[in-house]
Amino acid sequence: MTNLRVILLVVFGAAMLWLWYPYLTQTELSLQQEQETIAQPDYVAIDLKQTSFAENGQLSYQITAQRMELYQELGFSHFEVPIFVLHNGQHNWQLTANEATLYENDTLILEGNVKATNLNDNAMITEIDADNLRLEISNRIMRSEQPVIITGPSLTITGKGLIADLNVEVIELINHTETIYDKQ
Repeated sequence: MTNLRVILLVVFGAAMLWLWYPYLTQTELSLQQEQETIAQPDYVAIDLKQTSFAENGQLSYQITAQRMELYQELGFSHFEVPIFVLHNGQHNWQLTANEATLYENDTLILEGNVKATNLNDNAMITEIDADNLRLEISNRIMRSEQPVIITGPSLTITGKGLIADLNVEVIELINHTETIYDKQ
């Protein structure tokens, strides 16, 4: 009698597993498909070269990148190894990083080995190095809350955090650490 009960229990368990298997696997697949749909870019560009003009027709900025992914619904574009050149009359800057994200409100977030180079030959500040940098393109304001190194032809300034107005090339350190003047 116990052998019969064991056989019936095994048959009943196998039947239940067979009936429930499609339901259990289907919900997992639909969740995975929904998550993949959210994370898919609308399009991808390789070796991107883009030029943007202001409303008055003047050159505003140029971007080149190894790869760009546009997420239309989420409202941003992600760039790998970007080179961003900001044109502002005689106050032009080139920004490079490992990656960057451009949001619809014209805010560019640069991350990883960020280097901002002043393209004006006779500028007092020639380069800003940071790990993260935020650029408000329309206002031409650059910000960072991370450690920064500012270099010029004869000086090196270190600090934590900065606000830079690129319209008038005024750079303010939030927390100044050290300044080194080179003897010439």
